Amino acid sequence: MLLAASALISCDDTLDVTPQDKLTPETFFKDASQLEMYTNKFYGKAFYAQDIYMDPGDINIPRELDNAISCQRYVTETSSHWNWERLRDINFFLENSGNCPDVTVREKYDGIARFFRAFFYLKKLQFFGDVPWYDTALGSDSPELYKARDPRELVIQNILADLDYAAAHLTSERTTYSINRWTALALKSRACLFEGTFRKYHGIADWQKYLKACAEASDAIMKEGGYTIYNQGTQPYAEMFRSINATAQEYILAIHYDMGTKIWHDANKYVYFPGNANHGATARLAKIYLMKDGSRFTDRTDWQTLQLKYEVKDRDPRMSQTLWAPGYTHGGERTVPDLTLTRLGYQQTKFIVNDKNADTNGSDVDLPVFRYAEVLLNFAEAKAELGTITQDDIDRSIKLLRNRVNMPNLKLADANSNPDAILETPEYGYPNVDKGANKGVILEIRRERTIELAFEGLRYNDLMRWKEGAAINQPFRGIYIPGPGEYDLDGDGTNDVFVSDGSGSSTLSTVLKIGDNVYLEHGTWGNIITHETIVRNWNEERDYFYYIPSKDRILNPQLTQNPGWNDGLGI
Repeated sequence: MLLAASALISCDDTLDVTPQDKLTPETFFKDASQLEMYTNKFYGKAFYAQDIYMDPGDINIPRELDNAISCQRYVTETSSHWNWERLRDINFFLENSGNCPDVTVREKYDGIARFFRAFFYLKKLQFFGDVPWYDTALGSDSPELYKARDPRELVIQNILADLDYAAAHLTSERTTYSINRWTALALKSRACLFEGTFRKYHGIADWQKYLKACAEASDAIMKEGGYTIYNQGTQPYAEMFRSINATAQEYILAIHYDMGTKIWHDANKYVYFPGNANHGATARLAKIYLMKDGSRFTDRTDWQTLQLKYEVKDRDPRMSQTLWAPGYTHGGERTVPDLTLTRLGYQQTKFIVNDKNADTNGSDVDLPVFRYAEVLLNFAEAKAELGTITQDDIDRSIKLLRNRVNMPNLKLADANSNPDAILETPEYGYPNVDKGANKGVILEIRRERTIELAFEGLRYNDLMRWKEGAAINQPFRGIYIPGPGEYDLDGDGTNDVFVSDGSGSSTLSTVLKIGDNVYLEHGTWGNIITHETIVRNWNEERDYFYYIPSKDRILNPQLTQNPGWNDGLGI
């Protein structure tokens, strides 16, 4: 889906020169067009729209929970996560790209392939920890198929070696839909932040060197990449995510969609179409947006019992540009959240095309894989966790994000002298956070990250690296409902929904019956809750890693199982 029209044309030209039925390693990989043709296919096998806008975790809850979020995982014979087919394609290319006599061309496309190998292995590291490292294309009789898992230190070091090679050999030109030097450094920033914080919070040595590497990679992009925070229009944050074409000044890498060629994604269906929708953002996201003057919403005495129309008033503008707020229009019409489709009442508007045709036909809004905002947040978090962050670091990173929406800057001294206690609670925050002198600013950077990158596919791994998986044990709370009755959601003087306890009647078209199609935390009042019947019990000793499929362990007894997962094999 990332392929540009020019790339597609070059592929067609290549096929005219070398017939498909004669493509072999000996006859292929001879020139730039052939190397481009082969590496183009790596894009569509690496980046998926649903991995971005569905964003599993604790702040976005779909109608059907992922097994990792429901705590219903158990060892199976096979698993899509333990799939190595894409790796063989990449290694096969790297073994045969030497057929191209032009060294500069070969190094460029080797850099692209090595980027994708690093991207592939980062996901494996995040899912499984130790995994076997393969840098050759194995056959069915290769003895390496039966090797043990390699230590995570070897894996992450090889990931970084691939990214360093890519950064050294790829163009410094900003190419929004293809891999370049800055994409490689952005992935290095992401990988090192994950590894550094995972090691820090899970008690693994050498975490500091990875956070330093994250800060260095991020800083290189900040100083040399030429990217800026998009700040045009009346609502630049919202408008950037509704743009048909990616915003090149901020999107380092994007997935391109085009309705004309019937390449689209289903973000609109996810929100509006009855067969796909019924998800919702949670109060864990909604409650942490600051007031627009920079004060804490949760410092209000009534913050837990405000109805939606009052809750969204005078908040950080990113709240009303990410979730529904009064005045939001869809398809040219003023709307209120449809509580039969938006399970928790907080309706997502980020990535949503303002066109009702997209509700059923798909959307062609480009989606971000790497955004400059993430690099800034990575930089600030790495420095804060290291204990080296300064106000100048914040001014170079967090301030730029807040300037876009006219929010006051984060002040290091104020954050550390008065940490937000709500952000340390299990209900809304991070009880495992570093308790040192930088606790306050770390919490504020996590707030900023959660808000700025909501629905961008990063939340689950954030919880894993912070050792906050138990966040999913909390009730999935939505908007507050005082009790049965009719409610005016947007404050326009007209009631929009009738919440019924079985008594009374209403002429409103939207009726929610307590205990039937809506559940309240305290029976007849409280926050809407969902998946209330699923008992979630996050296992701190097991659930930060996935299991190794039993069939693979039978075929290769050298593969050890991850701690806590019982597959009954005894090996």
